[in-house]
Amino acid sequence: MSAANPPADLEQELRQLERRLDEFVALSARLQEENRALRQRQDSMMAERAALLQKNEQVRGRVEAMIGRLKAMEHSA
Repeated sequence: MSAANPPADLEQELRQLERRLDEFVALSARLQEENRALRQRQDSMMAERAALLQKNEQVRGRVEAMIGRLKAMEHSA
Protein backbone atom coordinates (compact mmCIF):
# COMPACT_ATOMS: atom_id res chain seq x y z
CA MET A 1 0.00 0.00 0.00
CA SER A 2 1.46 3.36 -1.05
CA ALA A 3 0.44 6.93 -0.22
CA ALA A 4 -0.69 7.41 -3.83
CA ASN A 5 -3.23 4.55 -3.49
CA PRO A 6 -5.13 4.90 -0.21
CA PRO A 7 -7.26 1.96 0.93
CA ALA A 8 -10.79 1.79 -0.51
CA ASP A 9 -12.47 2.54 2.83
CA LEU A 10 -10.38 5.70 3.25
CA GLU A 11 -11.23 6.71 -0.32
CA GLN A 12 -14.92 6.19 0.45
CA GLU A 13 -14.65 8.24 3.64
CA LEU A 14 -12.94 11.04 1.69
CA ARG A 15 -15.70 11.03 -0.94
CA GLN A 16 -18.34 11.10 1.80
CA LEU A 17 -16.53 13.96 3.52
CA GLU A 18 -16.30 15.82 0.21
CA ARG A 19 -20.05 15.37 -0.37
CA ARG A 20 -20.82 16.59 3.12
CA LEU A 21 -18.53 19.57 2.62
CA ASP A 22 -20.29 20.38 -0.68
CA GLU A 23 -23.65 20.15 1.12
CA PHE A 24 -22.36 22.44 3.84
CA VAL A 25 -21.12 25.00 1.30
CA ALA A 26 -24.49 24.90 -0.51
CA LEU A 27 -26.37 25.25 2.77
CA SER A 28 -24.15 28.13 3.83
CA ALA A 29 -24.77 29.93 0.53
CA ARG A 30 -28.53 29.37 0.84
CA LEU A 31 -28.56 30.66 4.41
CA GLN A 32 -26.53 33.72 3.43
CA GLU A 33 -29.02 34.52 0.66
CA GLU A 34 -31.96 33.94 3.01
CA ASN A 35 -30.33 36.17 5.62
CA ARG A 36 -29.77 38.90 3.01
CA ALA A 37 -33.40 38.68 1.90
CA LEU A 38 -34.64 38.79 5.49
CA ARG A 39 -32.49 41.83 6.29
CA GLN A 40 -33.79 43.59 3.18
CA ARG A 41 -37.37 42.75 4.18
CA GLN A 42 -36.72 43.97 7.71
CA ASP A 43 -35.32 47.26 6.40
CA SER A 44 -38.36 47.67 4.16
CA MET A 45 -40.76 46.94 6.99
CA MET A 46 -38.95 49.34 9.33
CA ALA A 47 -39.21 52.10 6.70
CA GLU A 48 -42.90 51.31 6.24
CA ARG A 49 -43.43 51.39 10.02
CA ALA A 50 -41.71 54.78 10.27
CA ALA A 51 -43.91 56.14 7.48
CA LEU A 52 -47.04 54.79 9.18
CA LEU A 53 -46.02 56.30 12.52
CA GLN A 54 -45.50 59.66 10.81
CA LYS A 55 -48.92 59.45 9.13
CA ASN A 56 -50.46 58.47 12.44
CA GLU A 57 -49.00 61.56 14.10
CA GLN A 58 -50.26 63.76 11.25
CA VAL A 59 -53.76 62.31 11.56
CA ARG A 60 -53.66 62.68 15.33
CA GLY A 61 -52.77 66.35 14.94
CA ARG A 62 -55.56 66.92 12.43
CA VAL A 63 -58.12 65.15 14.65
CA GLU A 64 -57.01 67.16 17.69
CA ALA A 65 -57.30 70.37 15.64
CA MET A 66 -60.83 69.39 14.54
CA ILE A 67 -61.81 68.63 18.12
CA GLY A 68 -60.44 72.01 19.18
CA ARG A 69 -62.45 73.77 16.45
CA LEU A 70 -65.60 71.85 17.41
CA LYS A 71 -65.16 72.80 21.06
CA ALA A 72 -64.60 76.45 20.05
CA MET A 73 -67.75 76.36 17.90
CA GLU A 74 -69.65 74.79 20.79
CA HIS A 75 -68.57 77.51 23.22
CA SER A 76 -69.33 80.33 20.79
CA ALA A 77 -72.83 79.03 20.03
